[in-house]
Amino acid sequence: MAHGLDGSLVEPDWPPLALDEVRSLLAGYPRFEGPFELLSHSPRPLSAASVVLTRNERIFVKRHARVVRNVEGLREEHRFMAHLAAHGIAVPRVFANAQDESAVEDGEWTYEVHSIPNGIDLYGDAISWTPFHSVAQARSAGVALARVHLAAAGFDAPPRTLRPLVAGFSIFAANDPAAAWDEYVAPRQALQSYLERSGCGDEVLDLLALFHAELLPLLPALLPLWTHNDLHPSNLFWSDESLDAQAVAVIDFGLSDRANAVHDIAHAVERSIVEWLVLVNDPARPEAVPVHLDHLFALVEGYELVRPLSREERLALAPMLALCHAEFALSETDYFLTALKSEEKAWYACEGWLLGHARWWRGAGAEVLGTLRKWAEMRGRETAA
Repeated sequence: MAHGLDGSLVEPDWPPLALDEVRSLLAGYPRFEGPFELLSHSPRPLSAASVVLTRNERIFVKRHARVVRNVEGLREEHRFMAHLAAHGIAVPRVFANAQDESAVEDGEWTYEVHSIPNGIDLYGDAISWTPFHSVAQARSAGVALARVHLAAAGFDAPPRTLRPLVAGFSIFAANDPAAAWDEYVAPRQALQSYLERSGCGDEVLDLLALFHAELLPLLPALLPLWTHNDLHPSNLFWSDESLDAQAVAVIDFGLSDRANAVHDIAHAVERSIVEWLVLVNDPARPEAVPVHLDHLFALVEGYELVRPLSREERLALAPMLALCHAEFALSETDYFLTALKSEEKAWYACEGWLLGHARWWRGAGAEVLGTLRKWAEMRGRETAA
């Protein structure tokens, strides 16, 4: 079973990996010897993946629909991971096959094979948009993210090429987000048609214009940086099972792209501090959505232990928090329309998440942003003193 859009367990969109399929793939990797055994099936919904036991080690095999990730799409991620590993970040090793290829296409599928990092997959069954188990773990996640950002400096690859399921930052990085929105949507014909029929985009731009106006004067200070863009608890490996567990490795760079550090911090907060699934299941009561402010400030505190934020970065965090999900929501809407041919699921991504989140930030979530603005002003006075 896979994680459903409302938090329930559902039949997966993509068929689970089969043992014969894995045997055939691994025959091209001289490093791995059988017998092979599938130890798990990942519940994450956007691909199919399993932990596989080989004769000598456990590995992680992941299969993508080729329309979602082709070989070059995975190479974009693998190059970033290799850069981080070379600069001291614990990330999975991507294994190459006998032809020295880190990604393999076979028919409609694309495969990658990773090592399993040291540590514990503490949140392996957790759904995205669920909180940390403790303040200490949130703080450790902030430390891990800051280390990733320091290591990412010098990785000068351009933004990713046109493909679904990427959390970039181009629309609200522009002086004119409406024009940038149109430029983003135009080559995605299914998305463009859906937005024209639904009218979802017009309301989103109206709701988010206030936050873009707040962010705009701060944008020049947000230096471009390749970022993870999906650092929630289940994309970290942990030292142990205690509430004081420390993040020891970072996994799943599928949404990574060239953005900036504040965009990545905002994603980490947005993914785990606000319990959005409550809003999905009870949209009539936005005030009932739990927000873990103690985790939010612990994450930022941990981050600043390693990489202190500039005044402009602190001030940018509140508006970026309201804006950061928009581009990925559009990308996910496009994925549901093109890869899954499902307007029902596209509704969740566009009306449910993109528009729903924007309304929440302008309503019940305004208090969260106000608290962040006060924190930024107070930290500014502390640093000045």
